[in-house]
Amino acid sequence: MKIAVYPGSFDPVTLGHVDIATRAAALCDRLIVGVYEAPPKNLLFSTQERVELMRQAVSHLPNVEVTAYSELTMDFIRRMGSRAYVRGLRMNSDFEREFEMALMNKVFASDIELLCLMCSQEYQFLSSSLLKEAAALGADVSRLVPDAVAQALKKKFAARRRA
Repeated sequence: MKIAVYPGSFDPVTLGHVDIATRAAALCDRLIVGVYEAPPKNLLFSTQERVELMRQAVSHLPNVEVTAYSELTMDFIRRMGSRAYVRGLRMNSDFEREFEMALMNKVFASDIELLCLMCSQEYQFLSSSLLKEAAALGADVSRLVPDAVAQALKKKFAARRRA
């Protein structure tokens, strides 16, 4: 059985993430979406919220499971019984960053391979950071995220405005 891991912070999950997960799931027997618990980022959603939103977003994919992790990504991939991980590439800056990380990861795990999928054209511009900024300013981001994420963003930012 071929297992691949799709790691990320997914704060929040976008339709671009779902697109990559859907296409990756078609290439392997089992895809494990790993939600990194403590990325060096300013997180909007808790780990539990990000895991649940991702589970809802990929619920239509029978061979996909979602779990949180906190260790080195290469250790997580090994623990999941995989030798490959998936990343989505949007533009040149993504390629440079992923290439740099892949080379570093090879130092720690020379037996684990990186599989890069080009983002679909309609998601080339989409980033969670830009999306959160737009949503915080009241923009309707519902065309860019799963329905559950759109509702969670509205709720989260409404609560912040009240505070």
